[in-house]
Amino acid sequence: MNAMTTARTDWTREEIAALFNLPFNDLMSEAQSIHRANFPRNEVQLSTLLSIKTGGCPEDCGYCNQSASAESGLKAEKLMSVQAVMQAAAQAKDAGSSRFCMGAAWRNPKERDMPAIVQMVKGVRQMGMETCMTLGMLSEGQAKVLADAGLDYYNHNIDTSPEHYEKVITTRTFDDRLETLENVRNSGINVCSGGIVGMGETREDRVGFLHALAVLPTHPQSVPINALVPVKGTVLGNMLADTPLAKIDEIEFVRTVAVARIVMPESMVRLSAGRESMSDACQALCFMAGANSIFTGDKLLTTANAGDNADAALFAKLGVVPMQAEVKVAMEAAE
Repeated sequence: MNAMTTARTDWTREEIAALFNLPFNDLMSEAQSIHRANFPRNEVQLSTLLSIKTGGCPEDCGYCNQSASAESGLKAEKLMSVQAVMQAAAQAKDAGSSRFCMGAAWRNPKERDMPAIVQMVKGVRQMGMETCMTLGMLSEGQAKVLADAGLDYYNHNIDTSPEHYEKVITTRTFDDRLETLENVRNSGINVCSGGIVGMGETREDRVGFLHALAVLPTHPQSVPINALVPVKGTVLGNMLADTPLAKIDEIEFVRTVAVARIVMPESMVRLSAGRESMSDACQALCFMAGANSIFTGDKLLTTANAGDNADAALFAKLGVVPMQAEVKVAMEAAE
């Protein structure tokens, strides 16, 4: 196969299924060739994710312990102060992160919270880091406010295939997700959208999940691939914990990352939740397959993460270095 390095938005499910079915070595070779044609080799972006408003979400996402319907013991908290978020961002930058992501457990942000959100975006950008927010569904107006504040990325995951979606979430539809992505895209903010594997879905669902992203008018600039962390008290955690379905096969997970790299050649592919349970070998294969971004730190929102020390040790083993941020912050004096 010849490496395809330019982005297409006319992928068929049959083409994506054929990629999944390639011999593993052939799939990895194709993904690696495409990755090297589009990105610096041996560089991985370090991102930090902070929960700026934890718990009490009215959505019923079956994987999430922040849902008000989950019985995980997580208490709802108020929106963090701007100052506290800035302190966390400064610590993340000192630890090597070049992107700072802020997540709030909301169905959608209320207008009264937007001024504080804007201050957080502007403050983090002034530190020289890329900014990302995930706040639930966004209206056109809210997307414009965030764009005017300088937000670099907005995360809104589609989670899984359109067919499997209603088995995971009932309080909003797959089309609701796509509408928010359209509002973000139209505002000029970079789109961050991916999903979760290991939720009891089939390979056909994984094909459908990547197909839904690959046929968007513009590919998401960032694509997080998460492995389910089954939390007791959540619908999926109670269903899948302590069962063979609770952990997706590592080779199948790597295949998913590799196919994402091939069908979205210019996107950052982020190895996200679930890394704390992955072997070093699995993560190394994911980097070979084209993953070039990770969340670092000890926590992802409310679940455990591998941690800075573990990541530094793994990078040293692999000869991987952190990618540097390219944030252009307008100088007030020049305006």
